[in-house]
Parts: sequence; structure tokens; C-alpha cells
Amino acid sequence: MTTPRSPKQHPRPSLPMIAATTAALPAVVLSSLAIAQPAAAESRPRAVPATLAAAMQAQEAALKSGVIPAASVSTSIPASLRPAQPSAPAEYTIARGDTISGIAGRFGLDTNAILKLNNLQPNTIIYPGQKIKLTGSAPAPSAPAAKPEAPAPATSGGSVYTVKSGDTLGAIAARHGVKLSEVLSWNGLNMNSIIYPGQKIKIGGGQSSAPAPAPAATPAPAPAPAPSSGSYTVKSGDTLSAIAAKHGVKLSDILSANKLTMSSVIYPGNKLVIPGASIQPAASVTPLVPSSFLGFTYPDAVVSSANQNKALLNASPVPTREQMKSIVADTARRMGVDPSLALAFAYQESGFNQRAVSPANAIGTMQVIPTSGEWASDLVGRKLNLLDPYDNATAGVAIIRQLIRTSKDLDHAIAGYYQGQYSVSKNGMFDDTKAYVAAIKAHQKNFS
Repeated sequence: MTTPRSPKQHPRPSLPMIAATTAALPAVVLSSLAIAQPAAAESRPRAVPATLAAAMQAQEAALKSGVIPAASVSTSIPASLRPAQPSAPAEYTIARGDTISGIAGRFGLDTNAILKLNNLQPNTIIYPGQKIKLTGSAPAPSAPAAKPEAPAPATSGGSVYTVKSGDTLGAIAARHGVKLSEVLSWNGLNMNSIIYPGQKIKIGGGQSSAPAPAPAATPAPAPAPAPSSGSYTVKSGDTLSAIAAKHGVKLSDILSANKLTMSSVIYPGNKLVIPGASIQPAASVTPLVPSSFLGFTYPDAVVSSANQNKALLNASPVPTREQMKSIVADTARRMGVDPSLALAFAYQESGFNQRAVSPANAIGTMQVIPTSGEWASDLVGRKLNLLDPYDNATAGVAIIRQLIRTSKDLDHAIAGYYQGQYSVSKNGMFDDTKAYVAAIKAHQKNFS
């Protein structure tokens, strides 16, 4: 059994009890925490959790979303020092968590040889389900044809592609012979956007493919005066999109001002130019998530993390509420939890809204805070990304399953998700917790 983490206790509000119904669905109440953890601490606000925006950065974000850098810093071990290795197959299918260097080490091969054999670079992105060659010879560069044929442009009406498991936006763009930037533009996406199986991606912008006539030469206009700018020192966990949101400027403006691209990596201590920062300071931006809920005000760092996660979810495509309902039910069946119970929690917590974020930094459909997400990751044996709709459902269902296994009855398991398992065992159920339990059980009847 995984050693439980200390719980985040729910502050006891003074507001009226949440009404439960037995027939029609009660009004959705967005829990301030949905934190279900077992116990180890007294009832008090927890230490500030680290922002999930940090987890969205660089290779960490890539690993969570199933996108893996092709090579790591490690190099192959000299053959004389290697233990006996299994014979390498001619072809290998990438699994979640693989790196090219790791695959090379497993079969006693050279990392650079595999990269060359598959025409990859050390920073090329690989993804689960992708097939690579491990043996054979690298294809010799062929002489260019007299007039190479360019990929067929998207038709004026465009087409629609349905995302499959293992797809990435870059791979979809390459498959259709278009630029990644065009796919992002046609679908209103950015480099941080999350795609999921079943999602429809538009290929083609709907404009005529005929090239526009060259404009007549005109004198270049005088350059507009540059807006006043500020500077920002990158901190651990920062992302370019989060920095842009924090200062109320466009991400494209920050990229342009600092001569960066969407694939650029930033490091703590880097100085960034923030164009127009003095014109629109960060303080003038209305927060997406308020600082208090049910009479309790959360620490600034927690609310700041919640706002960054809300901004990321707002900028990402997410399943509809009906699709999220199916995801939760399917996840519950797969993990051995009654789907009607999991649906009851998802409805009570967010109304199946994956973009929901509370001031306590409870994230997504199942309203799981980052520390509870770490516990859920331990329960399922892999790192979960709460911003991902499938991982969010998995985290919530894993917590529900564990609470059922370790609580004396179903009512106490439900209460543990809201109040914290330790607090329930030590203090009993608060009045608002009793109302929460009644609401969950009423929802479960309606979903049965």
C-alpha cells in the first residue's frame, strides 16, 4: 500500500448547508477543494503547493502529455563495460517514458546511430506508438529531382482530421504536408494546447490557394514608436505563456521582443524584455480565479498558481461536458469503481467542466489539488497531469477507490474526498460535509 500523504483540510465555512435532492439533480456546487487524502496532519491550511504551470515546462510537460524528447543528455556506454544485452529488433514501437538514449542502452546500441538511422535530431520529439528502426543502414541521401513536388496544399474548403491516441500536432501537420504554425492558426491553438483522441482538427484555412498578387512597391512607412518596455527575471517554474499572462501582454509580443520561438527553452535567471509592460502592468489584469471561497481566503501563491492553471486550461481545447461525462464513466469502469459514484463526484465538483479551477487550486473535472494529484500519481504508478482531462479523471477515481478501500463505510469515504480522511476520523463530519455526502448519494441515484 502506498504511504498516504498528509491531507489538505477543508476550512469550516459558516454558510448554510448544501441542499441535497432525491429526485431532480441538485444545483452544482463547486467544492473549494475536492481533496480527498488520507491523513497525517491537523485540520489547517496546507503549505503552498507548487504550481502545475511548472510541470507544463519543457520536458516535464512533454513527458506528461505523452510527448518525449528524442534523446537525453546521456550517451551510450562503451561496449566493453556493458552487460549482456538482448538482441535488438529491426523495429521498435515507442512506449510512454521512452527516450532514444534509453532504448539504445537497453539493446546495447549507440544513441547517435539510432538518431542517424531514423533521420532524427537530439531534440526531435518522439511519441508513444511511433515506430523507429534499430537495425539496418541509414538511407543514402538521394539526388534531388529536377523539380521536387511540394506537398499538396489544403483545399480551399479545408478538411477535418480526427485525433488518434499518440497523435501530436506536429505529427498531424507533417502527415498533411502543412506547417505546424498553420494547424495552430486554423484551430485557434498554441504550443501548450492539449489534444485528445476523438478531437476534430481542421486542416486548411478555408482561403483560396491561389497566391495573392505581389503588391506594388510603395515607400516604407516610418516605423511606429516602440512601446515602453520592462524586464522580467525568469523564476523556477515559469513558462513563456504564464509570463505573458502575468504581465497582460501577448505571447507573440514576448517572443518577438526576445527573438524567441515557441520551442525556445528558458531558464531561471534569464532576463526577458516585456514589451508594453509599463503601459499595462500585471496588477491591472483582472484575475481569472478569485482569492476566496466559502468565506476562506487562500494564500497569494496558491491563488496565483490557480490563475496560471486557469489560463492554461482556457487556452487549451478541452472535452465538452458530455464528453467529459463519458471519460469519467469509462475511467471508473476500467479502475473498478462504480461509474454512478464517480459521475456523482464529477457533477458535484464541477458539473463535468474540465476548465474549472478553484481558489484552493483544485483543478479540472474532479477538482483535485496538486498535492492530491501527487498522491493519486503514487496510487496508479505514473505521473498524472491534472490539466489533461483523462489524467484528471484518473486522479479523481484513484482517490475515490482508495478512500473506499480505507474508510469504514461509503459515507466516510465520500466525506474524506471533501473534508479530508484524517479530519473526518478525528473530528467527525462537519455540517457542510454531511450535506456534501447527501448530495453525492442523491446524484449517484440519478446516475444509476
